[in-house]
Amino acid sequence: MSELVELASGLRFPEGPVAMPDGSVLLVEIARGTLSRVRPGGTIEVVADCGGGPNGAAIGPDGAVYLCNNGGFFDWNEVEGIGLVPSPGSAHAGGSIQRVDPTTGEVRVVYTACGDDPLIAPNDLVFDVHGGFWFTDHGVTGDSTQAAVLYAHPDGSRIEGVVHGLESPNGIGLSPDGSRLYVAETHHGRLWAWEVTGPGRVATSPSSPGRHGGELLHDAPEGQLFDSLAVDGDGWVCVATIVNGGITCVSPDGSTIEHVPVPDTIVTNICFGGIGGRTAFITASGTGKLFSCEWPRPGLPLAF
Repeated sequence: MSELVELASGLRFPEGPVAMPDGSVLLVEIARGTLSRVRPGGTIEVVADCGGGPNGAAIGPDGAVYLCNNGGFFDWNEVEGIGLVPSPGSAHAGGSIQRVDPTTGEVRVVYTACGDDPLIAPNDLVFDVHGGFWFTDHGVTGDSTQAAVLYAHPDGSRIEGVVHGLESPNGIGLSPDGSRLYVAETHHGRLWAWEVTGPGRVATSPSSPGRHGGELLHDAPEGQLFDSLAVDGDGWVCVATIVNGGITCVSPDGSTIEHVPVPDTIVTNICFGGIGGRTAFITASGTGKLFSCEWPRPGLPLAF
């Protein structure tokens, strides 16, 4: 693996990177409330003012950017240059799924609730080949009834809860063939997997150690927190890791673990782009930086 290259600094808690064909990287700045673009050379442009706390981002089938917005779930402090995120925020107004036109910057709210249940703090999302998207609602710590994995259509026609009983669900991704769904829990540092049986459908395991029926793929050492994730082309699940700052890479069967260190204790996300998807883009949110490096395996082309 090549050394890390600093692409941009001065970002306000970056997350949700999306590598674009023109070489730029779209990402959110949670503390700034924006969807921003980092151009080659490090220039930062605001694409849209999303308000609240834009979090995970993904390109949908219509070419728009879909965002999980946590609604301002965090308050912000800074200690020795590191952005800290105690929660819940004093101005939290509830979460939403937003659609952003990347050309005009128009922001439209698609969902604020699932039936009678309001979204609390949507965190990360991934589209499947059918054009729907899976997303996590981080919920409120200690209240598992609010934390869930949901499935929705980008046109606003369908949203439903699929997996409940998780604690602080965060990163979410699909295996290369779409047959497995992965979810990372922040505070427990656990990575779970389910068999996908159809759009918005998973099979649960009766032998699961969790009441949600997932397979425990990896349980990180105590004190390590898991944030968002991406799956590479060989099926490794690459989870941004807090405290032991870096990317924790878990093989598809969970038997092999690798750690890629990043000089930041609050590493929040990773995506792949460049020629053959061999470039990893990593958000280092405590120090407000975007890094890149050559990845040892090809990245996974996303659905859209």
